[in-house]
Amino acid sequence: MRPSSRWRAQVGLSVLLAACGTAAGRASNKAVRSAVSEGVKVDQVGYLPARPKLAMVTDARATGAFSVRRTRDGAEIAGGTLGPALADPDTGDTVRLADFSALTETGSFYLDVAGLGTSDDFEVAPDVYARAFLLVSRAFYGQRCGMAVDLAPLHPGYSHPACHVAGTRNPDALFHASAGASGAVDGSGGWHDAGDYGKYVVNSGISTGELLWAYEAFPERVAAANLQIPESGNGVPDLLDEARWNLRWMLKMQDADGGVWHKLTSERFGSFVMPEADDGGPRYVIGTGSAPYKSSCATGDFAAVMAIAARVFRPFDPEFAGTVLAAAERAWAWLARNPSVVFRNCCGVQTGEYGDTNCADEALWAAAELFRTTGGSQYNAYFTSSFAAFDPILGNGPPSWPDVRSLALFTYALSRQPATDEAVRARIRVDAAAAGAALVARTRANPYRISLRPTDYVWGSNGVVANYGVALALAYALQPDPALLDAAAENLHYLLGRNTFALSWVTQLGVRPYRHPHHRPSGADANAEPWPGMLSGGPNRYGGDPVIDAMPATPPARRYRDDQGSYASNEIAINWNAPLVFLLASLLPDPAR
Repeated sequence: MRPSSRWRAQVGLSVLLAACGTAAGRASNKAVRSAVSEGVKVDQVGYLPARPKLAMVTDARATGAFSVRRTRDGAEIAGGTLGPALADPDTGDTVRLADFSALTETGSFYLDVAGLGTSDDFEVAPDVYARAFLLVSRAFYGQRCGMAVDLAPLHPGYSHPACHVAGTRNPDALFHASAGASGAVDGSGGWHDAGDYGKYVVNSGISTGELLWAYEAFPERVAAANLQIPESGNGVPDLLDEARWNLRWMLKMQDADGGVWHKLTSERFGSFVMPEADDGGPRYVIGTGSAPYKSSCATGDFAAVMAIAARVFRPFDPEFAGTVLAAAERAWAWLARNPSVVFRNCCGVQTGEYGDTNCADEALWAAAELFRTTGGSQYNAYFTSSFAAFDPILGNGPPSWPDVRSLALFTYALSRQPATDEAVRARIRVDAAAAGAALVARTRANPYRISLRPTDYVWGSNGVVANYGVALALAYALQPDPALLDAAAENLHYLLGRNTFALSWVTQLGVRPYRHPHHRPSGADANAEPWPGMLSGGPNRYGGDPVIDAMPATPPARRYRDDQGSYASNEIAINWNAPLVFLLASLLPDPAR
């Protein structure tokens, strides 16, 4: 992969800065700093002072010794020997670890690997992930629908007028024939779901839920972050205001009978144009095609997320908290009457489906969140009589839009309601501890120190990585064990550059970020770089687009291209950014310390 001009400039700048000491220092540094090698893979953002610090070396020219040097003067701070060669079948790489965990000094550093070259620069600091948290959280503002968006002054030039509102090229929305209704409907607001301009309740559910959970789990850390959004400074934490933008759209997707329509999209995807010029055709509220027209999975997700919002917003906006709680309870009543109405595209609709044949996990999540918020006996009874069918806590993997069982189980285990069944909670806690220990062991055994299994390289595998981080952080909340947060951080390091491609999978973050997402505003605007803070979907062993399908056979972790045309490996989506927000929040410093 050819390095970008920005990367070359940053490397040149680091060398220039290192050369600004004494004459002896300049001579020493010129002798020490060799060319950057992509065979030395580090987290391009950095590391926390008190946590493990590993780099991966994959070039056989490395002779074994390495040193850690300060960027500003090239001074050697620490040294060591590479670990034994480990074959990684997921990438085809032979990996040797450079362990520099003994480094606790803060500042900017790089690794110098004998026989090979140097790493990218990285930082060591207690707040090393603060900017990453800002960019990844602020990316949701960039995805807002129905209002003018402008990322200046932090990112000038990243803007567009209001889109998808009445009076623009496309009307606000109409009821589709599949929705069992007709006429115009107010469907404005919310976030564009991914690289296209559709909006989907199921994916909004887990995305908004994980953002709200990030605040609930780490309130002081999250509240301290100024995201520079239009609502900043109004007395409500910015991440909650961002979530509320989408919650208000979700409320519009609830029918009078309490059920929730599945999505709001056009019948087909539009071309690569800016959102205000969307040419996908009229936008519709789309239903199941037959009575009762709403879907059980969407309604369950809706009930769960509105219940979380009710307790999180109560201190800031009691009226809004009451509104969303009432909506959650109406959704629960509909779900009790209609527990298994699944959604499939019909009637000429070709946009994203988010189809799920089993909505029982969504119902369990709704019951858990409603119980945690209200203490209601009906929700407790449903959960305690149903949860055993969803052991083990991580099921087939971490949380995902089609499998929210772990969110339900973690919710109940974290509940402080007096009526909580302590035997049930104890069982979940034991299961969570075992799952966490197994994840730690698997992460340590992986040559790249990540939690992914070979079968996890699916559409959105980077979102899977982030959600493993969420699961580890939640397990830590139930049973504090530093190994759990260490494993969560290892997954973050993979996303920020310590991977086979030596690529940061977050736009405009790190020395060598990916640059060509499948994201319409990034492809349609005049900016040289994509919109900031967006996590790429990542390697996809199953392919599914012309770019990946044309690749020769490779190990699963290499089935990726930084190509706008690769929607199967390089699209962005709100449900991948949301767990990354949570993971980053779990590693931010507490402001009071």
